[in-house]
Amino acid sequence: MRKTIGILAHVDAGKTTFSEQALYAFSAIRSLGRVDHGNAFLDSHPLEKQRGITIFSDQAYFEKDGDRYFWVDTPGHVDFASEMERAVSILDYAVVIISASDGVQSHTQSIWKLLKDYNVPAFLFVNKMDRPGVELRNVMAGLKKELSQDCVYIGTDTLLDEAKEAIAERDEELLNMYLSGGFDESLWLKKLAVQIKKRELFPVFSGSALRGEGVCEFMERLCGLTFCDYDDEAEFSAKVYKIRHDANGERLCFFKVLSGSAKTRDEIASFDGGRIKLGELRRYHGGKFTQVSEIKAGELIAAVSIPDLMPGDIIGLNAKKREGFRLEPMMAVSVIWDKAVYVQKVLSALKLLEDEEPTLSVSFNHGTGSVDLSVMGPIQLEIIKQLMADRYNLSIDFGPMRVLYMETIESPVIGVGHYEPLRHYAEVHLKITPTDRGSGVTFESLAHVDDLALNWQRLIKTHVFEKAHKGVLIGAPLTDVKIELLCGRAHLKHTEGGDFRESTYRAIRNALMYSKPVLLEPVCRFLLKAPLDTYGRVMGDLVRMQANCDPPIMEDERFSIAGEATFISLAEYHTDFLAATHGRGSMSYSLDHYEKCRDQDRIAQESAYNPLADDTPDSVFCAHGAGFTVPWDQVKDYMHLSHEEFE
Repeated sequence: MRKTIGILAHVDAGKTTFSEQALYAFSAIRSLGRVDHGNAFLDSHPLEKQRGITIFSDQAYFEKDGDRYFWVDTPGHVDFASEMERAVSILDYAVVIISASDGVQSHTQSIWKLLKDYNVPAFLFVNKMDRPGVELRNVMAGLKKELSQDCVYIGTDTLLDEAKEAIAERDEELLNMYLSGGFDESLWLKKLAVQIKKRELFPVFSGSALRGEGVCEFMERLCGLTFCDYDDEAEFSAKVYKIRHDANGERLCFFKVLSGSAKTRDEIASFDGGRIKLGELRRYHGGKFTQVSEIKAGELIAAVSIPDLMPGDIIGLNAKKREGFRLEPMMAVSVIWDKAVYVQKVLSALKLLEDEEPTLSVSFNHGTGSVDLSVMGPIQLEIIKQLMADRYNLSIDFGPMRVLYMETIESPVIGVGHYEPLRHYAEVHLKITPTDRGSGVTFESLAHVDDLALNWQRLIKTHVFEKAHKGVLIGAPLTDVKIELLCGRAHLKHTEGGDFRESTYRAIRNALMYSKPVLLEPVCRFLLKAPLDTYGRVMGDLVRMQANCDPPIMEDERFSIAGEATFISLAEYHTDFLAATHGRGSMSYSLDHYEKCRDQDRIAQESAYNPLADDTPDSVFCAHGAGFTVPWDQVKDYMHLSHEEFE
């Protein structure tokens, strides 16, 4: 059996220290490292050693009772949450580390929600139980309240009475046996494993990772209570979850094998209808790797020098292009660099970083000449700055962080794109329709294969998703729309793949020029905790922010309140909140969703965005042996196809 176990936590909960103890217990590493000593096995990057935090997800593997375990350590800092999410997407089980002294924190709740979204079963380990003043019963109360009532303390040597009852309550056979006074621990553990797999119960353990207390016992339980049923004989399928570049600049595509098996030099179906040839295959263990000639279902493998694939892509059986991840940046910045350095050099280097971290969404603003990035927070900016210096010998800085808005449209629109310079030809007609908030960009083809071959339709779909398209109000990323291919045309001799890229981009932009754009701003879920004597001041502030608040919870001399508010209002309020509570309060928030911006006109005016200076909505036609450009608002008069039936 092959199992992928991920370890997740809020920063400073002791996650990497726990990994050291776990790997050492099963002889996966020869000696124990420490974060503060800069020699933790899974924090192998120089920046991780220097800063003492996990920045990049990393992996190890070990054998236990004939099973192979792939252990994935993930970043705990919120600035690197997107890296963590990509790892979550391929986990069989998760281990969530809770600091006994801090309890459930905002990022812990974000992790918990992700695990639910990806349907990943979870174990919990309450760490730092050696700290003075901590009590397990208080931590357990917090877990049940903040995460799930199905969190149950299990015990290591034998099942505790509370655990026996919790397991029996979720199984009719066990409940009848238990009520009649019967108990068979091996049967209870077998049923518990199934309940964990179904996310019906979340077992809790405790100890101290720094002292090695409780870790070995936890790992024994983990191995005995987990199972996977991957099929080596099925057709090959794999999911990409990470891109890296090694010391020689080789592009490494990390993927999890979901089914079947494959060997070096096998050709695998890709999402675009083509074939991918597997070259060198590596099984990574920390910073080192072993070359392998065959890979099987359930394994984590890195393939060398495969272009184009990105995290989220599926290859092989049911191959498809990536779907959007849930955690997205809420801020954007402009890059500052020495203008003696050619902008293309800066862009090329940043694009290589974007290859590893797709949420950066590197773009060049033709109107202002600026290079812009989407970012999660200030720590991420420091890492980007250092990576640019270390890898590419480029010194950069950043302007002030600003809110990253999104754009959608108010009502359906139709756009057309035609690309016909000499010896090229492609025409595309698209309809763009607004969809529910949070739905992202979706695609459907309404074109008939008799009119446009299926391979061209698939190529158009690829071009729709291969980049973030910009809105026409402030140039923010387009979201919450459905793009439908109405019809299209290719030429038997002159059409090439790049022709449909040009016509698809132009058709999308052309449609947006006819639309009524809607600006969307990020809305966050927040949690405030403060002394009771500041209640009136804080509540007044929240009312002025137009926050939607849950009923406050009073506990001893403190209160807590959760709710929703715009990101910009929370970001601006943080300093005032600390002043109002004299530094005694805590405030945390994370992105929940996007909604219509309250101040759209002002932001659009300040942006002064020129939609014609960016992606072009115009089309190119051919006459008398030469191509000529037709402005966007006249293109429909020149089209070779009609889409009147769709209007």
